[in-house]
Amino acid sequence: MTDAPSRTSHPVLVFWIIAGWVGFLVLPWYMVDGGLWSFEWLVDGYPFDEDYAPAAFLIAQGEKTWLAPLLVPLALPLLVVRRPKSDPLFARILILSGALGFGWLIAQGFGIGIRGFTFDWLKALFGEPRIRQFGMGYGAMFSATAFLFLLTQGIAARGAINGDVFVVSAIGGVIAIVTTFVFFPIANMLFAAFVTEDGSYSLTVFAAKFFDDRLWGLGCLWGARCGAAWNSLFLAVIVGFVTTILGLCFALVVTRSGFRYKRAVRALTVLPIITPPFVIGLALILLFGLSGSVTVFLADLFGVQPTRWLYGMPGILIAQTLAFTPIAFLVLIGVVEGVSPSMEEAAQTLRASRWQTFRTVSLPLMRPGLANAFLLGFIESMADFGNPLVLGGNFDVLSTEIFFAIVGAQYDQGRAAVLAMVLLFFTLSAFYAQRAWLGRKSYTTVTGKGDAGVHPLMPTGLSMPVTTIALVWAFFTAVVYGMIVYGSVVELWGVNNSLTFKHYVTAFSVRFEEEGIRWTGAAWDSFWTTITIAAIAAPLTAAVGLVTAYLLTRQNFAGKNAFEFGTMLSFAIPGTVIGVSYILAFNVPPIEITGTGVILVVSFIFRNLPVGVRAGIASMSQLDKSLDESSLTLGANSWQTFRRVILPLLRPAILAALVYSFVRAMTAISAVIFLVSARYDMATSYIIGRVENNDYGLAIAYSTTLIFVMLAAVGLLQVLVGRVQIGRRS
Repeated sequence: MTDAPSRTSHPVLVFWIIAGWVGFLVLPWYMVDGGLWSFEWLVDGYPFDEDYAPAAFLIAQGEKTWLAPLLVPLALPLLVVRRPKSDPLFARILILSGALGFGWLIAQGFGIGIRGFTFDWLKALFGEPRIRQFGMGYGAMFSATAFLFLLTQGIAARGAINGDVFVVSAIGGVIAIVTTFVFFPIANMLFAAFVTEDGSYSLTVFAAKFFDDRLWGLGCLWGARCGAAWNSLFLAVIVGFVTTILGLCFALVVTRSGFRYKRAVRALTVLPIITPPFVIGLALILLFGLSGSVTVFLADLFGVQPTRWLYGMPGILIAQTLAFTPIAFLVLIGVVEGVSPSMEEAAQTLRASRWQTFRTVSLPLMRPGLANAFLLGFIESMADFGNPLVLGGNFDVLSTEIFFAIVGAQYDQGRAAVLAMVLLFFTLSAFYAQRAWLGRKSYTTVTGKGDAGVHPLMPTGLSMPVTTIALVWAFFTAVVYGMIVYGSVVELWGVNNSLTFKHYVTAFSVRFEEEGIRWTGAAWDSFWTTITIAAIAAPLTAAVGLVTAYLLTRQNFAGKNAFEFGTMLSFAIPGTVIGVSYILAFNVPPIEITGTGVILVVSFIFRNLPVGVRAGIASMSQLDKSLDESSLTLGANSWQTFRRVILPLLRPAILAALVYSFVRAMTAISAVIFLVSARYDMATSYIIGRVENNDYGLAIAYSTTLIFVMLAAVGLLQVLVGRVQIGRRS
């Protein structure tokens, strides 16, 4: 008896076909009033109102006829929905459908701008549009996503990366969003480096700005001032080393010592990362400024004249070390915990001392974490804006120079773009230096075999200095934060020190009425907006970051280096440039999201993405690939392996990505200051406004409230995510 030819079903393919048609036939094609999170259109003329109509209704009304060709790529996949993947036609049709649909969406999006058709032949073909084209909405977004993943399914069906649909789709998805929200806006900004006053392009203009003495001058060698490029580079290298050493000290105290108050130390290391950057600067000024309490006390004690030593490189170095040590700690804690206890016990069994074990076994296996911690500290210092703005004095750095080039009286986008290119060069140089230092060595410590070991304590000769350094820095951190809390409950910080809670009442007063609770405080609107934006951005950042880390560590594909470069690019550019480039890129179709909450979420995702990527890479470098291979051998696909095997072992990396992305969304200022609107005002922009109005008490009270809110959020994330237990004994 002969079986009839089998007809295969493809549930994932069917899902994306349906998604494409739903976007075309059901959902509003263009952005509706109120943004993506507004659903008032459902009761306001939908689907016949032109502002809310799906593409099919627009075409039926004789409007937006350039959308009609999308019917062809939407219909093509229906021809192969019951064909097996082995059929050559299956892959060809899906690739044709995805490429045609996605390509046409891009072409019509850029071909029809805010003033109508960009090219005359389009005007001749379709006629002059009655009203301008708006940015893409739900419908266009659904259809574009469907076309993208139809294309990746077709590529997988042709055998790319062993025909693995999840891996090919993940690579395609990450490439698409990184290109859209990183390369495209930054390219828009960098092209300004070559633009002349009449709008043309010139290498001469670029060269004049690039070789400016204010950028590369070495006057500090003979008592004058050095250029911003050298200042930034020197500062970033020092901050990278210092934060990595401090982060390692804290990680070792928490995981490899008998210190009793580990939880308190761990909480203190997280404090600076959950604080608006300018607040640390203000606290340092209160302590060490010209009229600071410590400065005045020492001046009176030793009979010397107070100085402005804090303003310049020393102040920025202290503030950045306070702010960025937690990043190094969050990266290193997972790596230190991930070193296999059995390897360390094996070394001790072979009569190695605890110092020899640490130096020859533990420390070398921590190299991925050390390299990633230094890289993040270096990049953070390069891109930092708040601390140099408050404490910089005459010490010019690239980030503040870019800010003043854009918002200052000069308004020179070309100079800002040149400065951004220099900063990017330094950052990428550090990135490739890190790769060269790690080399091609293996740092695998977690395999599929059971590990019943327990981590040994640090050797005594190492434990004493490490614990001392950690405790001294923890005490200093506690003093700085004590001053912040104190400043929130005094009448006028540094002038009238009588205690009061009026700043908290003004910001966060609540009234209970018959209708319910009324949030009458001045800060509530920005507070709830900030919480909402951060809560949406954090899990998305962690998800995209860890998927990207999985692709970089577990898969080999063409363009892998360029892929990794793209994920790091947004972190290398200062938030100031990100903010301005987003305004330039997304203020017009096809993606018109300026003034909405979406642009804030997107900017946070791609600004903080590299932390999730680097934390994931550092942790995944310790997971043996045999774990993946065993899962695949037992019949699981790549998605099931990633979800059930890899993710449970990446809890430290997940926690690092969630914590960092959430708190940075709560405290970011450099990009946010350009992207907020009256409807979506963020906490940091509100605080800056209070500072500009000399209302320091309310600003500090708001900042202190944010600190406690984020401490609670970090604790909650710690409970939800949990921790990895490698050994069975404790």
